[in-house]
Parts: sequence; C-alpha cells; structure tokens
Amino acid sequence: MTKVNIKKSILVRVRVAFLCVLIFAVCVAAKIGHIQLVEGDKWAKLSEEINFDYKKVKATRGNIYSDNGSLLATSLPFYKVAIDPTLAKSETFKAGVDSLSYLLARYYKDRPSSEYKQMLKDARAAGKQYIVLNRKQINYQTKKEMMTWPIFREGRYKGGVIFEKMDVRYRPFSNLSRRTVGFVNEDGKGAGLEYSFDAVLGGQDGEALFQKIAGGTWKPVFDGNNTKAVDGLDIHTTIDINLQDVAETSLYRAMKLHNADEGTVVVMEVKTGHIKAISNLSSDGHGEFYEKFNHAVGGSIEPGSTFKLVTMIALLEDTNLQLGDSINTGNGEYTFYNRKVKDHHEGGFGKISVQQAFELSSNVAMAKLTDKYFGTKPSKFIEHVDRLKLSKPLGLQVTGEAYPKMTRPSDKNWSGITLPWMAYGYGLEITPLHTLTLYNAVANDGKMIKPVFVTAVSKADKVKQDFETEPITGKICSNKTLNQLRLLLEGVVESGTAMNLKNAHYRIAGKTGTAQILQNGRYEKRYITSFVGYFPAHAPKYSAIVLIKNPRGFYQYGNNVAGPVFKDIADNIYSRDINLHLAMEKKQSLEPGVFPIIRAGKQDELTMLSNELGVSNHSATEEEWIKAAKNGSSVVWKKNAVVKDHVPDVLGMTFRDAVYLLEKSGLRVSFEGKGRVTNQSLPPGTRISKGSIINLRLG
Repeated sequence: MTKVNIKKSILVRVRVAFLCVLIFAVCVAAKIGHIQLVEGDKWAKLSEEINFDYKKVKATRGNIYSDNGSLLATSLPFYKVAIDPTLAKSETFKAGVDSLSYLLARYYKDRPSSEYKQMLKDARAAGKQYIVLNRKQINYQTKKEMMTWPIFREGRYKGGVIFEKMDVRYRPFSNLSRRTVGFVNEDGKGAGLEYSFDAVLGGQDGEALFQKIAGGTWKPVFDGNNTKAVDGLDIHTTIDINLQDVAETSLYRAMKLHNADEGTVVVMEVKTGHIKAISNLSSDGHGEFYEKFNHAVGGSIEPGSTFKLVTMIALLEDTNLQLGDSINTGNGEYTFYNRKVKDHHEGGFGKISVQQAFELSSNVAMAKLTDKYFGTKPSKFIEHVDRLKLSKPLGLQVTGEAYPKMTRPSDKNWSGITLPWMAYGYGLEITPLHTLTLYNAVANDGKMIKPVFVTAVSKADKVKQDFETEPITGKICSNKTLNQLRLLLEGVVESGTAMNLKNAHYRIAGKTGTAQILQNGRYEKRYITSFVGYFPAHAPKYSAIVLIKNPRGFYQYGNNVAGPVFKDIADNIYSRDINLHLAMEKKQSLEPGVFPIIRAGKQDELTMLSNELGVSNHSATEEEWIKAAKNGSSVVWKKNAVVKDHVPDVLGMTFRDAVYLLEKSGLRVSFEGKGRVTNQSLPPGTRISKGSIINLRLG
C-alpha cells in the first residue's frame, strides 16, 4: 500500500472514530435531557463539517554566511498569536480576562481593551476553539513576555494560547549585497544565491495532520504518521562584508555624482576567483538607486575598448607584430566600406607605436591592424574569442547568467565592417564577469579560472560539500605575450588614458572603456563607461571591474567616471591589507670623506676601488650589481637585483654603468646634468618595452 493510500485510510479511521465518539456523546446527552437528537439530514451536514487533512510543515531555511562567518541571511522565528478560549478553567478565565485584554490592547494598539475582552468572552460562549487575536506577527522575545500574561501563562492546554511559528527571512546587513544574496518568492521564483541554492537552503518540508474547525481554520492534531521537517543546510559565500560596503558606497557616490542609469562593480581575488564584493545599482528615476537587477551576471553588453585586450592577444600570438612597430592613425578617422572608424582624440594621434595605440585606446589602430592581419581569415580571430571562453556562459554558481552574442563569418549578417568593429569592442555582447575573468587571467599568470560565489555547504560545523577553484581553460597565451600584455595594461595607467589613477604607493594595471549605447538599431550619444584591471601590478592580488551606464554631465569617459570608483576601492583595500605593501628600503647615509662617494655599481669594480683606498668592505651577496650600505666603520655590498623585462634601479650609479645596464635591458637613455644618477623617470621594477625612453638626472 502506498504512502498516500495509508494516509487516506488513516483519515477515514480518524473521521469514523471521531463520529463514533460524537454519536455516543449526543446519545448520552439526549438520555439525560440536555439536548434533542438531531434529524438525519442535519446529522449528515454536521459530519461533513468535521474535516481532517495532512498539510505541509515548512522546514527552517539554512543560513547564508560571508567569508568571515558573518550572517548575510538567516531565518528568525516569528509567531501569530491565537487562542482556544474554551480550554481555560472558568475561574482562571474570569480572573484574567480583564488584564489580558488590557495587555493585548496596549501591545497591538489596534483596538481598545473592551473590544478584546468582548471578543474573548463571545468566542468562549460560542465554544470557538480557535481565534486569531491579531494578524501582526511577534518575535521570540515578545512571545516569552506574552507567556507571562494572565491566562496565557497557563500554557497551551490549560490556558488555550497558541503561538503559531513561521520563519521570516532576515538580513542583518539590510540591503548590503541584497541582489547577490537574493530571494525566493512564494511561487518558487527568485534570484541570487537564495534561489540558486534553494534546494540546499530550503531543506525538506514535513507533513502533519490538521483538523478543520469553525471558521475554516486548520488546527494541528498529533498523529504518529506525521513527517518531521528536515531543516535546510547553510552556505558559506566568498563575500567580504567590509569590502562589500566599500564597493557599494563608492559606486553609489559615483552614480549620484553623474546621475547615471545603471552601475555595477565586482571585486575578485586573483588566485582563487573568489568574488569578494559585487554591487548592482539601478536608478529609481527620482535621484536614488537600488538593487533591481544583477548586471554583472545577467547584463550582456558591448564591451567597447576593454575588448582591445582580446585583439592584442590575437595579434601578438598569431603575427610577428612588435609593440614598438608603428601604425599610422592619421587624423583619427578611417573609412571601411563607407563606414568611418573614429578615435576619441580630436585630430587623431598620427603615427604612433602599437604600444601607444593600446595605451591611448586608438580605435583606428585596432581596426586597421585587425583588418590587415585577419581580414582574409576572420575565423582565426574568432578562434581566439572562443578559446578565451568569451562566446559561452561561464557556468556560474548564480543562476541568470546571460548568453554572449557574437556574429560569426558564416552568419548572414557578417559583413566587411564586422571584424574591424569587433576589434575595438562593438558588434558582440558579453557580461561584465566575462571581461573581468579574462583580465584576472592576465594577473593570474595566464590561468583563467571560474568566478566563485560559494565555497562550502555545511550543517552546523560539519562541511557537507566544498567548492574548489575551477580552471576554465588552459593558459590564455604564451609567456612572451603575457609579459607584453602586462606591460600594456600598466602603460594605460602610467602614460595612457588612465593616468588619473596613477599613485605613488602601488601600481594599477588595467584598461578604460567607453562604448556608445545601441538603441533601436542606432548608436546614441550615450555611453557605458568602464574600467577593468588588477592591483598591485607587481604582485596582483585583486582584480575588479566597474561599469557605469549613461553618466550625465561633463564627464563621459571610462577614465573619469568608472576609473575613480576602481581607484577608491583599490586604495581602501591597499590601506587595510599590510601584505600588499612593499617594504621600504632603509636609507643608508655614508659619511662624506670617510667612505667612498660611489653608491652603486658592479661588485668587482667597487670592491677593488675600496681595497685600493683602504676602506673596510665586505659583501652580503653574490650578485653582479650591488648597492653600498654602512655597517659601523665598514661598507657592506647589498644586492641590487636586475629583473628581466623590468626597469633596473640605477640610482647612485655612474653614468657609464647606468647607460650600460639600461640599454642592455632594451631602453633608450636620455640625460641631463653630470655626475652620478640622482633620479630616473621610469620607477625601478616597472615593466618595460624594448625601445622605450628613460630620462636620467645626474648630479
């Protein structure tokens, strides 16, 4: 016999038993003259009103935690207060009804105590076994207080009080990360982590026998066949609640300042792919903003100039193009099949290097180079887009991910301008998380990994399931290309379109983007501004993307709308994370007249010179290039590391040594003054491109 049939059989037996008891009671009452036996048709009607059924008992929903164990969402017990006024003894009811009515009126403030008293007395006189005192739900603390009130203090079976528990979802941090945490409606629809992990968080509902009583109300009845609810499991997210607060606040300020329509920001940990902060804001049309839609996950848009990184990967991997090669951008306009490509810089850039074309974000240069090398074989370019996983969903833990849109050479709408336009980010649509995942791969030594929102599922302290960092594809490009990409992205901030983000404490690498908005098949003078990158550039720990749609006012570009939000977040992280700081080298002062004037150079030459002058010296390194440090009355030679593809530190060197070392690294040297190097224009450790110029000041 099935479970359903068993329950039907039980219900039949319960009803029969109840009717038998009722018949017996009626007969006894009739015998002693208290009531008259009812007629058959009235008895049938009475039996129909005695109804039992099994109903669902909701399981308690699991908690959602941040990365440090703070609660992002939890279920708190709330109660609806009802009473069976027939259960209290006569003397208990009479003695307590006045006080109880007064307390109910004082708490709920919806009616006078006299009305509560009359409602209780009328219900008791009518033999009603269940009445709801007020629809307003109370919390656990109020429930504890009410349990001390007259009549209620007698409990469920002697006082008749019924506290019907119902779980209400509560977010301790209010609207912080609201859309990412998400929700589930009564109809089962929802968004965010609440919806994506509903099967885990929701648990298993139970079943219990209920009796339908007067007024159509269902009252629980104890039954041995009741199925107990199984509470939901907890999920542990990657969200850093402090960083989330910084990201949301910074984005909100920018949206307010520029009166923008939409905005999103995502911060990701480079090595793990953990999403540490994510905020999505939309205008309410009245000057305020709220989380309406997850643009980072579900917003498919034309990326604009941030897509130029893909173009450079294709060019550097498949051709013999060098960053120092020149490209003529003319006056900033170039015609492809009667359609013009324009640069944002009035008058154009003229003849510039490929590196400058990227750093200055020349659309003309990207379109011309792509057409030159891939115009006859566009499928080769598209292969790079596919290999970089930009043409399919990432397979995120959060539902609602948008599917990228891209035209292929085999499609009917492919034309001669499709590829040149794609070279600078038009004619295809991807999500902000696609773009961030690609840039994160550059920061992560070429390894592309899937963004992670949830790290574990647990029950109390026991982990039920772990979610490890998952690679999406192999290395995105060769080591040579990777070094060149890092150089380009650092150059955007050092000397390109995002120089306003440059600072003295740490280096940012990234790319600006400004894409016109396509509306009804036409591009309007409205923009989606963006900045995506990573920091600190020498040892990336975090990557981030910022997009702000339709800023109004004077500022319309990625560097001055989205860029400041990125820097604001990066500055905050840098100030809080001491591990991101480079150790400051202790300045050594060598006394003039006692120690050699030479501060840095080749170890063998400086050692020989000191020995000739009778100066005590010893070495703390085997390196060829060293710096001098004082130790009592002696000189200690310390390491002055020379790293490939990075600007060497030539401060304190003779001009001869400095020129030798810099030119060996592929730099061209200009100088002013005479003597030893007192200043260098390119900071030590900056990634370099062969042929770049470095200016030295001698003194």
